[in-house]
Amino acid sequence: MMESPTRPWYRELNRYHWFVFVVAALGWLFDTMDQQLFNLARVPAMNELLAASPGSKADPRAVSEYGPYATSIFLMGWAAGGMGFGVLGDRIGRAKTMLLTILVYSLFTGLSAFSVGFWDFALYRFLTGLGVGGEFAVGVALVAEVMPDRARSSALGWLQALSAVGNISAALISIGLSEVEKTGVLGKVSLFGFTMSAWRVMFLVGTLPALLVILIRRRLKEPERWQQAARQKDAPPPGSYRELFGDPRWRSRAMVGMLLASSGVIGLWGIGFFSIDLNRSVFSKAFIEEARAKGAAEADQEFVGLAMAAPHALLRQEPPIQPADLISPQPGTRDAERVFWALVTLLRESAGGNGGNVSDPPAGALLARLDAGDAQARIPPQSTQERARRQQWLAEAERRAQQRLRDAAEGASSAERVEELLSAHAARIRARASQIAGRLTLWAGITSIMLNIGAFFGIYAFSRVTAYVGRRPAFAASFVAALISTAAAFWYISELHHVFWLIPLMGFCQLSLFGGYAIYLPELFPTRLRSTGTSFCYNVGRFVAAIGPFTFGYLNSHVFGWAAEPQRYSGVAMCGIFLLGLCVLPFAVETKGRPLPE
Repeated sequence: MMESPTRPWYRELNRYHWFVFVVAALGWLFDTMDQQLFNLARVPAMNELLAASPGSKADPRAVSEYGPYATSIFLMGWAAGGMGFGVLGDRIGRAKTMLLTILVYSLFTGLSAFSVGFWDFALYRFLTGLGVGGEFAVGVALVAEVMPDRARSSALGWLQALSAVGNISAALISIGLSEVEKTGVLGKVSLFGFTMSAWRVMFLVGTLPALLVILIRRRLKEPERWQQAARQKDAPPPGSYRELFGDPRWRSRAMVGMLLASSGVIGLWGIGFFSIDLNRSVFSKAFIEEARAKGAAEADQEFVGLAMAAPHALLRQEPPIQPADLISPQPGTRDAERVFWALVTLLRESAGGNGGNVSDPPAGALLARLDAGDAQARIPPQSTQERARRQQWLAEAERRAQQRLRDAAEGASSAERVEELLSAHAARIRARASQIAGRLTLWAGITSIMLNIGAFFGIYAFSRVTAYVGRRPAFAASFVAALISTAAAFWYISELHHVFWLIPLMGFCQLSLFGGYAIYLPELFPTRLRSTGTSFCYNVGRFVAAIGPFTFGYLNSHVFGWAAEPQRYSGVAMCGIFLLGLCVLPFAVETKGRPLPE
């Protein structure tokens, strides 16, 4: 990782150089940890926040649509923060601005844990993005200006490579919480009236970077380059967008850098990070299929039959059984979930209108309720085919329940026997749901680790390659590799073992581009515009990139909604964005071996 092979880059550094490098690396590491916590928490957060009623789960199609919308809002906050804090970094200094950005993203990450719905969650993510966006530009400007020229590109490459440690830390947090989640303990812990599900705990952990502020306040000082530029009275004011766009040289570099960054950021945030969501969908089906093979669908059918015979006992179940946790006999159908939803809805309506008295709803009433659908719960009216299939399912559920009651031990009243059997089924369903949720959280963490192991070596490789061949050839190779590897990952992932080679390959290729941004963007601008210019490239790129997750969500719900895994088709379709970077490269200046411009 050196610009010249004659002497290792790290031998150029003194103790203060190392201190600056460590502080900047920790700031960016915690920054990326926050980003990855969001990616890991997005689906379970949407499941809870978009649910029609407390304790239930949202419609998967709503989760598939609104999760990307939350990501786009986060990216817009990131872009806005990068633009604002980038100018601030040039005007008041790198160290002071870094302190502010870390405080902002730590505070609002913690507040995300107390969201009550989609829109306040999206607001907290936007405000978190303000701090996240500002930290990168200030950090790379600080390192670029403090490091000796010969060590600059290597130090910046390692700074970006170590961001993978932050992402892996988030994944390890997710894996640890998955083990706790399997036990069901989290559902019993409350804070300020909020049940501490795993995704809420993740965001609380995200407040820890605020402790880094203590280090920044005590020892970090402004770079000498920045101090000299600030003392020049005849120079243009620092952090001036007027100068950035008024000077043809800086304007050209800013536009090219912005388009290069947009290509990679859309590729990562609009496609790559949704591999975690795709894996949740794929592996959820696999885990449900395992349970189905062990007779879970038939047992759930018996549970519904017993619930129809003992509605009072069903309503007394605490915590209530969620319809989405029931498994249907036929893969790809939601008969058990829909029928149980109709049953619970009718029982609650009956109890509310009859002073708490509940009547046994006949099968016809359940089917009629499903015929009507429910816009608020995002349940569409059932088709004729679904009605006929569910009618047969209900008849079989009643038969199974009656058979179980006949086979039950004598000595207890019929009502007592039904309630006992119902409670046993409910405990089994809860345990299975916790196990599946925990396994999905575990594999989300493993997916993130594999992605970021690949990312670490990809960024390292870019730093090595660009020292020999230059910036433009290294970018060209990375854009082509990112396109091919991302399309392959989204199209072929179908089994657990694919996580261990397709995901690292995609991470290697996609994140190598970000090693290039950390090295290349600060080399484009003079000291008085370095933070502003880098922020413009990286963060206006994020305004453009916010279109990526929005488009991904739209494709999932409106274009490929017919597919079992719409994310698979959406990801492949969007891989063409890497061609944008290739098209821009001929207009990019080569900066290898050149000093920082002044």
